[in-house]
Formats: sequence, C-alpha cells, structure tokens
Amino acid sequence: MPRKPGEKLPATVGDLEGVTKAAILLLAVGPEKASSVLKNLEPAAVEEVTRELASLGRVPGTLQSEVVEEFYHITVANQYANEGSLDYAKKILLDSMTDSKAAERMLNQIQTQVQKTPFAFLQRAESDNLLTFIQEEHPQTIALIMCHLPHHKASEIIAGLPMQKQIEVIKRVANMEQTSPEVIKEVERGLESRLSSMLMQSMEKAGGVPTVAEILNLVDRSTEKSIMDGLEGEDPDLVEQIRRLMFVFEDIKKVNDKGIQAVLKEVDNSELALALKTASEELKNKIFKNMSERAAQLIKEDMQYMGPVRVSDVEQAQQRVVDIVRRLEESGDVVIEGRGGDAEQLV
Repeated sequence: MPRKPGEKLPATVGDLEGVTKAAILLLAVGPEKASSVLKNLEPAAVEEVTRELASLGRVPGTLQSEVVEEFYHITVANQYANEGSLDYAKKILLDSMTDSKAAERMLNQIQTQVQKTPFAFLQRAESDNLLTFIQEEHPQTIALIMCHLPHHKASEIIAGLPMQKQIEVIKRVANMEQTSPEVIKEVERGLESRLSSMLMQSMEKAGGVPTVAEILNLVDRSTEKSIMDGLEGEDPDLVEQIRRLMFVFEDIKKVNDKGIQAVLKEVDNSELALALKTASEELKNKIFKNMSERAAQLIKEDMQYMGPVRVSDVEQAQQRVVDIVRRLEESGDVVIEGRGGDAEQLV
C-alpha cells in the first residue's frame, strides 16, 4: 500500500518496506538517474514505486544514507558472488544488515543471478547510462571494459565517445593482450568505488508529487505515458496533481512573448520545424507571431516539404526545446503562466 501523505517514516532502514527503500533510493540519486532507472522497470513496479515516491515526505539524511549504504553493500556482495566468493558475499551482507534472515534471502537471490563474466554489473546497464558512467575514464580502462562487453553494446559505447577518445580506445583494444584477473578485479573495484561515491549523498531530501513530476519530465514520452496511464486507474487524483506540475512541449504556449523570443535564439530552424510537426495550431501561432514574417514563412515551408518523419524524432526535437525552456526559466529569462511567473508583475 502507498504511504499516506505526511505519514512519518520509520526511524531505521530495517523497518522500511522494500518499495519505500526503492523510492528513497530514487530520491537520493536525483531526477535524471531516477528517470533512467524507471525506464528499465516493469510497468507494475514503476506504478508502485512512483506512488510511494509521491507519498514520501521529508527523508532524514541519516535514513537516506542508510538506504543507499544498504544498496551499496548488496551491490558489492553481488560482485563478490559473481566472482565466486559467495562466503565473502554472505559475510558482507550479514555485517551490513541487522536482519540476518533478510540477508540470507538476498544472498539466495544473488546466488541465482551469479555471472562469472568480468564487469557483469556494468553489462546489465543501458548503453546510455554506461556511457555516462565510464566516458571520463582513461582510454585503457574503457578499452578493457569494451573487451568484456557484447559487441553490440561495445559499438554503441564507442559511437558515443568523442572522436579523439574513440581513436585512443580502438588502438588500445587492437593492441590489448591477455589481461590478468588481478588487474580486471582492480579496475572493477575502482569503478565500484566511484559508483558508491556518486550514490552516497548525505543531505536531506523530500519526495512528493513535485519530485515525481520532475522525474517524469526527464523520461521519454512513451515511458511517461505508460506510467501516467497505469496510475490513472489506481489514483486519478494523483495523476492530476502530477500533470499540473509537469511541463511538456504544448505548455510552451504559456511562455511569455519575451521568453519565446529568448528560446527561439537558441533553437535551430530545422529542429524547430521538426518539433512543430505535431504541435497545435495555437502553439504554432504563438511561435510564429514572435518571429519575423520571413522567418515564419521559412519554417512553414520546411514543415510543408519535410515529408513523413518518425514520431520518435519529433518527440526528441520537442524535448530538446523543452529542455531549453526549462533552463531559461531557471535563469529567469522565461516566465511561464501558472508556474509562479504570472504572479510576479513588473513595474
């Protein structure tokens, strides 16, 4: 059952339900990483954890740290289990958890998922997330990781690297000889340490509907729709609260004229034409009236002669424009009706 708004959280991590721990963990890693996590969950799990996240109040820093630490220890235990050190994995879990029976259950789950392949914990990551995680590493480290990834995933990683680093990594892959298990384990430990540093945040945060709205603003459109449709049947009032706080492409018609002009300075005409392909007439008119007649005519011609385009390409272009609007709103260059700006009159 989702937590009631305002209901006090238990004082210790051992008293938390699993779904509450998951919600707190999403809160700890921030909206961008949380949105990536949600995209990889089953729809039922997404609905459950989203409802829990929406009902979270203030989460004390100590409790948040305990949840993240437990997650980290289980991740580390899973690594050792992958390496065949099940006894050591068991010791880690027993040392890090007060509930020995829960630790045993987790160890049993880990045992069923054991993979002996090096960098197994990275192989399960989505390519975009993996690229973000390793792209700042030394080319030799990236090369070592790529040698232990499936070819299709390695090709996606290399395509996402800057040109100079692509060359450096490919050269090292081509010249790489057999690497000792000790070196591989050392690299794995270093990556895991960096992962733990990224997750360990001690400051207090609060969940609630605003957090859910911020996360859903960052997921792709199909994931957003799936989550909202799932929640609609369970809690339509919650869906309405979330929608009121979300900002989507059509909401650009609520931006003040000066803000529209600021946005247009940062958007390429071809991308704007693509983004407007499925826009309402009201939004198109709002955009066109804030540019010169000649510029508006060029955009209309681009749209007319563009031909059929993929919906996903249109949505990506729209999301890039939305990202610009959100950034300019944060800097005060854009005022959006209904989001506090209409109440701030200039004299």
